[in-house]
Amino acid sequence: MVDQPETFITGEVRRTLDERHRLSLPQDFAEAVTDTAGDTIVAKERYGCLSLWKAEHWQRRIDDGVSLIREKIARGRMEQRWDEVQRLGRLLSTRYRTVRLANRSRLTIPEGFREFLDVSGGQDVMVVGAVICVEVWNPDAWLEQLRTDMPEFSPLFKELTE
Repeated sequence: MVDQPETFITGEVRRTLDERHRLSLPQDFAEAVTDTAGDTIVAKERYGCLSLWKAEHWQRRIDDGVSLIREKIARGRMEQRWDEVQRLGRLLSTRYRTVRLANRSRLTIPEGFREFLDVSGGQDVMVVGAVICVEVWNPDAWLEQLRTDMPEFSPLFKELTE
């Protein structure tokens, strides 16, 4: 079950990572991805992109998925798929990390995630609202994503609103 967004997170803003890999998020973006305990999840999405989620929402999604896999294992339905289960475990182990935003809006990109984002301190990133999360993009990867997705905007909007 995917949580319904409390508000649609939208917008696009260019920001600069400082030399210590810190990123100041717009206040509304920071509030949208920080849960009541003050936690935010940083997740690897696709190379050149990290996503930010409220920790409680992310954990619920992960727990639901892991529960389904455990049920399949218990029923013997994964016997021929152990390699895939191990691969999923490796990816899950390295995919996300819980962080706290300093001053409620400044994110330090964790080590291991910096390389995945492929942006060094002192360089720009694009911070994008993606309705249910906030994404941090390498600017070149963001432009490529737009080149791919933008021609499909009208058909996608029409399909989702019918």
